[in-house]
Amino acid sequence: MLRYVYISAILFLANIVSGQILQPVKWSFSSEKLSEGEYMLIYEAKIDKGWTVYSQFTGDDGPIPTSITYESEGFEQIGKSEEFGSKKEGVDPIFDVMVTKFLDDENYVIKQKILANKGVTKVTGYLSFMCCDDTKCLPPVDIDFSIDLLINDESSTTASINSEISPSFSVSGINGNETNSFTTNFVDPVHWTYVIEKVNEQEYLLKFIANVEKNWNVYSQFTSDDGPVPTAIYYEEGDHYSIIDRTVEKGHKKEGIDPFFDVLVTKFLDDEPYIIEHRIKVNDIQKEIVGGLEYMACDDKECLPPQFIDFKFNPANLTGGKILLSSAEISKMILEGNVVDNIIPSIRSSLANPTSECGGIQEISSNLWLTFVFGFIGGLLALLTPCVFPMIPLTVSFFTKDTKRKGWMNGLIYGLSIIVIYVALGIFLTAFFGADALNRLSTNWIANTIFFLIFIFFALSFFGYYEITLPSSWSNKSDKMADKGGIIGIFFMAFTLAIVSFSCTGPIIGSAIVESASSKIGPSVVMTGFALALAIPFGFFAAFPSWLNTLPKSGSWMTSVKVVLGFLELALAFKFLSVADLTNHWGFLRYELFMGIWVLIAILTMLYLLGLIRFPHDSKLKKINPVRWGFVALFAAAAIYLVTGFRFNEKTQAYDSKALLSGISPPAHYNFFLPKPELNSDLKTRFFSYDKCANNLDCFKDYYEGVAYAKEVNKPIFLDFTGHGCVNCRKTEEHIWVKEEVYSKLRDDFILVSLYCDDDKKLDTPLISKSRNEKLRDVGKMWSDFQIVNFGSNSQPLYAMMTPNEEIIGKPRGYEPGWQSYANFLECGLSAFSNSKNLIGSVKGK
Repeated sequence: MLRYVYISAILFLANIVSGQILQPVKWSFSSEKLSEGEYMLIYEAKIDKGWTVYSQFTGDDGPIPTSITYESEGFEQIGKSEEFGSKKEGVDPIFDVMVTKFLDDENYVIKQKILANKGVTKVTGYLSFMCCDDTKCLPPVDIDFSIDLLINDESSTTASINSEISPSFSVSGINGNETNSFTTNFVDPVHWTYVIEKVNEQEYLLKFIANVEKNWNVYSQFTSDDGPVPTAIYYEEGDHYSIIDRTVEKGHKKEGIDPFFDVLVTKFLDDEPYIIEHRIKVNDIQKEIVGGLEYMACDDKECLPPQFIDFKFNPANLTGGKILLSSAEISKMILEGNVVDNIIPSIRSSLANPTSECGGIQEISSNLWLTFVFGFIGGLLALLTPCVFPMIPLTVSFFTKDTKRKGWMNGLIYGLSIIVIYVALGIFLTAFFGADALNRLSTNWIANTIFFLIFIFFALSFFGYYEITLPSSWSNKSDKMADKGGIIGIFFMAFTLAIVSFSCTGPIIGSAIVESASSKIGPSVVMTGFALALAIPFGFFAAFPSWLNTLPKSGSWMTSVKVVLGFLELALAFKFLSVADLTNHWGFLRYELFMGIWVLIAILTMLYLLGLIRFPHDSKLKKINPVRWGFVALFAAAAIYLVTGFRFNEKTQAYDSKALLSGISPPAHYNFFLPKPELNSDLKTRFFSYDKCANNLDCFKDYYEGVAYAKEVNKPIFLDFTGHGCVNCRKTEEHIWVKEEVYSKLRDDFILVSLYCDDDKKLDTPLISKSRNEKLRDVGKMWSDFQIVNFGSNSQPLYAMMTPNEEIIGKPRGYEPGWQSYANFLECGLSAFSNSKNLIGSVKGK
């Protein structure tokens, strides 16, 4: 089983970031009154054919179990919840562990009995679940619910299901050179309104009216299921109404082969409203008719994800025979929580026309070069492992049996084949798993915890406790293809190398991909570097076979290389655990402990190289050669270098963090033993978010409090969108902010406002973004929403300067190495702010 663990782990992580537009499970929620104060909450899932959902009681070492989190109070659960449906237990083909899951041939139902306090009429929370089919799994999804508890003796079947679909945003004209205009690109081409008309004493006509923007279309309820998602209306069940007949559709209907899905479809075009009419019979007008409408919209270039909109009709409120509700009004009635509008009009307007030309969001190509170099180094390390190094002379000697020219050409083809194989892997990861979603992994605490465990798994493999291998049948089939000769044969020789060397290269490849995941094309770039380093020796030695005599002989030194790599994997594992610790405020892996672990790993590596520590596949070290002594000295120097990170920095009032560990170690001010810097007691009394941020700088962690104080002291605001797990944020703080030309300005001339967009601290009350219609449960989502709706960007770091009146000074900028341009950016902003004050003063003087 061990040989499949690596594959399963990578598949699991890949599906976390999958960008596919699939919604194979639809949930409905209801309640049933059992006795006075006692209710049964019912959660029911309708599962599409071929898909499964995992039980609440399946093991934690495989897929994510279904779970229910309650956010409201005033009730208690009676016993455990019960599950009903087509249950199946066995070994899951994707996760290779025992699971309990529910199949598609029956609805999956969860029932939970509760005892509600007097006066409690509603239960709110969210349900988390994960679903898979035979080939893939979708990322876990949270669905909000709000279930009414009726106080009479009849059952209630009301529910509000909030779909959390985030509209996309774009910034037009913002680049390294100019900022022309700012737009928030809400792609929302279909606008729904709802009409209820009274036909007679018991019959009503429900109308769902879609106004479709130009060039867009919506698909009929009666179109085929094997293409786009048909429009569908779902009603919550109840005995207070019944449906009389089938729905009727009106509008400009068109039937034909859809260019996207290549199947026969029925769709409605934009030149007429698309109307769905449904006749119902109402038995009790005091009860609401609740449900949801699902639809999908496409134009000639793209299709948007299916959207689910809640609706609620109340026949008792009908006056004049008709009532018209917009989708916005219905959303306002359905959503539970406090609506927050994070849009600051003055920011958006001044962003389009900033007061100066300072700054500008930089496109940092150097990061991709570093990613490439990281992959190249990984490839060089892979060459030194016992799975790859012995293959160099064997493969080259095979090519040089023919003429020199032919041997050289075969070696070149072999090297190019290696590059194609590994680059294809990188492109596949980027294209299939979603580029933007890869970036989200870099700060997600669940993903980082999984990365920590994977790196520990890699380290133990390198230490020799087990091997990670691919199925032998793969290499056998590839080897047969290699026997065919020619270009195809050489390609499969390279493919065979990739498979048989997996026990050594797999952990290096996995590490490289994880480290590059914060970049959109990172996996492709890192695999290019890795493959190039792996391919060059084969082509080089095929061209100059006499140089083979200069290579060292295979031996126990290659085992030592693997063990040293294992220690490096172990050290990097704690980098990911640190990110999870910071974002979730666990507080156990602070600076001193992290640095202590790295010092210990450096010392253990040194002791291993000296032969004082041995692992399962090590023999007794008889002699230490000069190269080995060199590496002993290197790791001794590394341990000393790390120890100097415990020196105290008077300026920052924290440890003197090391430049080489910037973005890897926790911030130096996040520590156990140093006394917390003194805060201005008056400011702390008045402003709850006032605190010390990086480098002992005074800051506010709440935007509105920072603006209020800036108005008091009439200073410009330096807005810092950052994150606990943001590597480039740490690099800026530890390499640039510490320079006196920058530090003095941030300390004396600006009001620093640092907003952590990955902070997992829960809000006291969940908020709902008015602009994006998304529930904001934690501090990080709150400030991320603020950044998106005002700046049209969701990546960190982002730095912006503002006046106290919330007008942008210059252009926001991202990360760029080098402190001089950063100091110029601040100086330019201060100069523009000073000029604006002088201009206002001169106008007043006149």
